[in-house]
Amino acid sequence: MKYILTLFLITTISLSAQTIDNKLALTVAQDGSGDFKTIQEALNNVKDNSEKRVVITIKPGKYVEKLEIPVSKPFITLKGLDRNKTIISFDDYSGKPLREPDPSGKKEFGTGTSYSFMIKGNDCTLENLTVENTAGRVGQAVALHIKGDRIIVKNCNLLANQDTLYLSEGNTRTYFENCFINGTTDFIFGAATAYFYKCTIESLVNSYITAASTPQGQAYGFVFVDCKLTAKDKSVDKVFLGRPWRPYAQTVFINTDLGSHIIPEGWNAWIDTRFPDKDKTAYYAEFGSKGSSAKELFQRVSWSHQLKKEDVQKYNIDLVFNGWNPKK
Repeated sequence: MKYILTLFLITTISLSAQTIDNKLALTVAQDGSGDFKTIQEALNNVKDNSEKRVVITIKPGKYVEKLEIPVSKPFITLKGLDRNKTIISFDDYSGKPLREPDPSGKKEFGTGTSYSFMIKGNDCTLENLTVENTAGRVGQAVALHIKGDRIIVKNCNLLANQDTLYLSEGNTRTYFENCFINGTTDFIFGAATAYFYKCTIESLVNSYITAASTPQGQAYGFVFVDCKLTAKDKSVDKVFLGRPWRPYAQTVFINTDLGSHIIPEGWNAWIDTRFPDKDKTAYYAEFGSKGSSAKELFQRVSWSHQLKKEDVQKYNIDLVFNGWNPKK
């Protein structure tokens, strides 16, 4: 009986423990006061295909690492102690020579591989962190690339220039709350369904904020609620809310404060030879816009929409995320 009880306890501990050294919480600190000195070491220590969440607390510091949470590692939370002092930083960009030979024969990084941090695992959370790409204005250089589903990003800074935030996969869901995101061109882009709540979006130059590539048939693209759009300085005064990367792009702003840098037209059709009729298929809309640029809503492009009050119910978070509520 005693043997059976001991075996049961060992089995129970093994099932509940989700790291190689049987922990559900890890700490990263560059000064050696934690379990690991680098974030990737901590991520590697999490068992594959875990069913319980592992919380990795990251002490302040600048962690110059090209990070990846693989598909095999869901239910990971990375939590900084101070969003402005806990920094994940790297400097790859599209066109930069690869550091190591690639089996496929590629010799340079592309947009999708230029990230500082890639999340492939489902049900992961980032809190109180800065993720930045410091390559500068050299073209596409992604700070955060998300491929996983049911991802939460709270109280984080996402900093770069072109293509800061890449939400590449259709039929995936990401929730952003109280985040600061800046960039130059198309710096929030991709095919995912994403809900931005009380986020500040800063344009660094005159260009485009969003470039959705929502797949045909996907119910939602990018939804911004109670957000604030700002400009780096007074020289930034001609910014579009978005343009469609693909024909069925969807982007909606609800109760958002629009700075004076947003131009009266609001949206750009991004017509090209491959997709000559994007303005006929993309869906761009607003409701309750306020701020300096909200006075010019009557000058919006004719193919955009001003939602009615009853239409806004469609953008309830439960509907947008098809039953997943990240606030619960």
